[in-house]
Amino acid sequence: MDQIQKTLLEQVADLHEVPSGAYNIRANGKSAGRNTTANIDIVTKEDRDGIDIIIKPFTKHESVHIPVLLSETGIQDLVYNDFYIGEGADVTIVAGCGIHNGGSKESRHDGIHTFHVGKNAKIKYVEKHYGQGDGNGQNVMNPTTVVEVEDGGYMEMETVQIKGVDSTKRVTTAKLGAEATLIIHEKIMTHGEQYAETDFTVDMDGEGCHTNLISRSVAKGNSRQIFRSNIKGNNRCTGHSECDAIIMDHAVVAAIPEITASHLDASLIHEAAIGKIAGEQLIKLMTLGLTEQEAEEQIVNGFLK
Repeated sequence: MDQIQKTLLEQVADLHEVPSGAYNIRANGKSAGRNTTANIDIVTKEDRDGIDIIIKPFTKHESVHIPVLLSETGIQDLVYNDFYIGEGADVTIVAGCGIHNGGSKESRHDGIHTFHVGKNAKIKYVEKHYGQGDGNGQNVMNPTTVVEVEDGGYMEMETVQIKGVDSTKRVTTAKLGAEATLIIHEKIMTHGEQYAETDFTVDMDGEGCHTNLISRSVAKGNSRQIFRSNIKGNNRCTGHSECDAIIMDHAVVAAIPEITASHLDASLIHEAAIGKIAGEQLIKLMTLGLTEQEAEEQIVNGFLK
C-alpha cells in the first residue's frame, strides 16, 4: 500500500499496519491482502464481486477487518459481503471505506453487507466512512446492511461518517428472532453541499426481542440530512428510536421516525429533536478563553462522542 492508502486505512479501521487475525483489504476494486484463521474463513464469491466471511460456532474474542480503500479517481466499486456468524460466537467485525479523490471524476463505493447471526451469538460491527482529496470529483458511499438475528443473538452496530463524503444513502433492514437484540449507534456530520440519507427498518418478529436505534448528527453549511426509521413490533417486544441533530448555518435536517405495533404487548417509543447550539453553551466556553469557533467545535465533538 502507498502512503495515501495507509492514511485511509488508519482513518476507517484505526490501523497503522496490516492487522493480526483475519482480514481482507480491498483497494481500488481489487484484493490487496487477506488472512484467515482456524476459526474464521474468508472466501471469494464466484457469482459476483465480494466475499463470504464464515465464523465457526463458539468462536470467542477474535476479530475480522475488511476495509475498502479507493485512491484513484473515477472508480465505481460495488461489493456483496455475507457474514455467517455461528451459534454462540462472540466476535468483532471492523469494516469501513476510505476514499481519496484527487481528480475530477466521481469515486463511488456501494457495499451490500448481509449478516446471518446464529443463535446466542454476539457480534460488534464497526463501520466508518471517510473521504478526502484535492480534486473536484465527488466521494460517494452507499452502504446497505441486511441483518438477521436468530433466537438469543445480539448485534451492536456502530456506524460513523464525519468527514469528506459528498453523498450517501445508508439503508439498514433487520429481522429479530426470539430474545434477540439489535443496538445501533449512528454518528454523521455533513458540511458544504453534502447530502446524507439514513433509512432504518427493523421487524421485531420474535417474542421478547429488543432494539435501540440512536442517531446523532450535525449539519453545517448548506448540507442536507434525512433520517428515517421504522420499528415494527410484530410480537411481545421493546423498541426505541432516537434522533438528535444540531443544525448550523443554512443546513436542512429532516427526521421521520415511525413505529408500528401489530401485537398487544409491543412496547415502542420514538424520539426526535433538532436544534441549534444553545447560546449559553457558547458563552460559557468562551468565558474560559475559547474563541466562538473553538467553542462550537468543542460542543460538536462532545455531542458526537
